[in-house]
Parts: sequence; C-alpha cells; structure tokens
Amino acid sequence: MGNLMNKEPPPPMVLVPPLFDFPPLAARTRMLESSYNILFGKLALKCLFEDYFEEASHFTTRIMLKPIDDPHVDFIGNLSGPLNHKPEENIVGNALFRWQSDLDDPHSFMDLFVSSSDPILQMRSSAYYPKYGFGAFGIFPLLLRKRISTEDYGVVGLRYGSENLSVGAALMPLASKYESPKHAWLVSKMGRLTVGVQYEPQYGSKGGSTYKNLMNWSAAAGYGVGSGSPLSPSFNFCLELAKTSQFIASFYQHVVVQRRVKNPLEENEIVGITNYIDFGFELQTRVDDPKTSNNIPDSTFQVAASWQANKNFLLKGKVGPLSSTLAFAFKSWWKPSFTFNISATRDRTIGKTSYGFGIRIENLREASYQRADPNFVMLTPSKEHLAEGIIWKIGKRPMMQSDVNAGNFDGVPRELRPLGKIL
Repeated sequence: MGNLMNKEPPPPMVLVPPLFDFPPLAARTRMLESSYNILFGKLALKCLFEDYFEEASHFTTRIMLKPIDDPHVDFIGNLSGPLNHKPEENIVGNALFRWQSDLDDPHSFMDLFVSSSDPILQMRSSAYYPKYGFGAFGIFPLLLRKRISTEDYGVVGLRYGSENLSVGAALMPLASKYESPKHAWLVSKMGRLTVGVQYEPQYGSKGGSTYKNLMNWSAAAGYGVGSGSPLSPSFNFCLELAKTSQFIASFYQHVVVQRRVKNPLEENEIVGITNYIDFGFELQTRVDDPKTSNNIPDSTFQVAASWQANKNFLLKGKVGPLSSTLAFAFKSWWKPSFTFNISATRDRTIGKTSYGFGIRIENLREASYQRADPNFVMLTPSKEHLAEGIIWKIGKRPMMQSDVNAGNFDGVPRELRPLGKIL
C-alpha cells in the first residue's frame, strides 16, 4: 500500500512529431541526377518552394501505395488539371511503378513511368555499390509520340561517390561528339565547404569545341552546417554562377525548436512539443549582356518559410516579385495517411487571388516515431529546462541528444536519418 501511495509521477515529456514528408520523394531518384543539381541546398530549397504550393486554379491528386506482402515495390499515381474546364488545358495523369532491391537503400532500383503525355512509357534504372562507391544509371523513353532530340533515344551514366567527392557524367549514346556528354559534374566537400563545377553542352562554339564555350559551364560554392536529418538544425548558404550568365545566391535554414504545450487534451506529463521551421531565400541576377537571347530575366527573387506546428498541421508561404502564395496542409496519420492542402495565390499584376487544392494518400513513409509510440519520445528532466539533458529513448537503448548532434543515427528510425553518407 505504501508503494502505491508513494508512486513517482511519470517524467515530463516533449512530443516529437514526424515531418510531413521526409525523406522527400526526390531523394529516391537522386542517383539519376547530377550531384551538382542536388547539393548546395538545392533539394531542400526545391521542396520548400514547391511542395504544397498548388498552381493557381488547379488541383492535384496523388496516390502513393506499397503492398504489405512485398514492400520492395510501390506505386505512385498522379492526376492534375484545371479546376475550371478550359479547351487549351487537359487533365494529365501519370503513374510510376518502382522496384527497389534494398528497403533501406534507395540507390539501386528500377521503375516504369506511364503518362498521358510524353514520354508515354519510360524506364529508369540505377545500380550503386556503396562498398566501392561506383554506380551506373540509365533513362530510356520507350514510347514517344515524336522523337526530336538525341536525348529522346536514351541517357546512360556513370558516377563515383564518397563522403567527400562526387564525380560522374551522363551520356547520350546516339548523340554527336558536340552533344555528348549530356552533362558532367565534379563536386568536392572540404569540412563545411562544398565546391563544384558542371558542364552542359547547350551552346556551340566558333572553333567547334563546346568545351571552350563558357556558357556551357556552371560553378558553385556552398557553406553548410548540419547533418541533414530533420532532428538536427541545418544551415546552408550557396553562391553559384550558372552558365556564366546568371548569378544565384541562396540561403536555407532548418530550425528545430521546442515550445510549451497548452492543450487540455494532452496528459499532464506532456510539457512541450518539437516544431520544425524552415526558411529559404533565392536571388537570381543576370550578369551577361542583356541583348543576348537566352530568355533569362534581369533579376528575380523568392522568399519562403514553413512552420510545422505538430504532426497534423503545416503552414507555408512564399513571396516573389509578381505574386505571393500561402498554403495550409492537414495530414492524418492513418494507414494509409491522408493529406489535404489548399493554397491561395495573389497575382499582384492583375490584383486577383486564385486557389489551388491537393489531396494525397500515402503509405510509403511510415511514421513509426509519431506521438502514439512511446519508444520515440523526448524525455526532459524538468519543466524548467526543456532543452537541457534531453534523452532519446529508442527501444531499450537510451540515446542522448548529443549523439544526434554528433551524427550518431544508428538508433533513430530510418525515416529520420540523413539521406546518406554519399556526397
């Protein structure tokens, strides 16, 4: 009886909700892309500037499913079009069937893409061997209404990747010597500094060699802090000279903060919740002669921010020189999960506000670390010091917050780990 009367209260807890979409879907096919196009914070900025911002007066429906009996395969179907029927716009549908050899390694896979528009049928494949760092990939349009460029006949590539170096090239087998490679890149990381160059032969040269035309070259340098996991804050600043004609400065920051919970529906031991705040800025300025005809605007910029208050609500906004957009998303963590988002775009040139809608159903990314699972809850020793002495309790093995900051993610669910140790 005495033990029952003197029972210690449960320790105070801070909720750790999962991110809406992590890892991003674009990370599944990054082995088909140039590392130059993904590093320097470009992937994070792309997600910040595009995800849940629907096109004005348009809708998007996406279904992402994985069978229970065979988790190595999954299916993604998309349907998008105008809210009001317009003769010049059609509803576009496409589907992607993917097979992945290793559940924990998205770098070796094969997928088939079918669409109501070109390419009608396309196959992509990637094979990567982490032990040696070498990989190969290929993109093959099988059915097209009309093959115009040499890229329409297929692209193959080779790459090498380690923690500090990424080098590779994508070739078009049927291209002429002036069109191949499609692109080639070299990126190196030295501590927190990342530098890289990329070659894309899109412009000719008087001497016949496209290598001598500086318009075919791009270079970038970035400074980054953070592990890449959403559990750790991150910071990235990048300067890029694209095709010797456009200067791009970008900044991205991911912030992990804790706020007190004032929700009467939560238990008394719940004293706080983790929030995720993202901020991004991108400035593009033309630096070449404006008389050249490469359709590059003189200067443009965009600023965006997002706030995930809990596992169910996400608020995003972005501002540009001609328009502003505000997006709200609600996500239910059923199996499969359901997400509804609405965005409002204000076109300042005509003074009109338009709306877009999106619906997503998914069971590809499991939220095993959500609030309902007590194994993935942050424990704090007191209500007064929520940020000190935080312990992650993963199964039977406690892991200190310092382990996460040091890059030790062995006990963290794979959805919350960094995208990988491959540059």
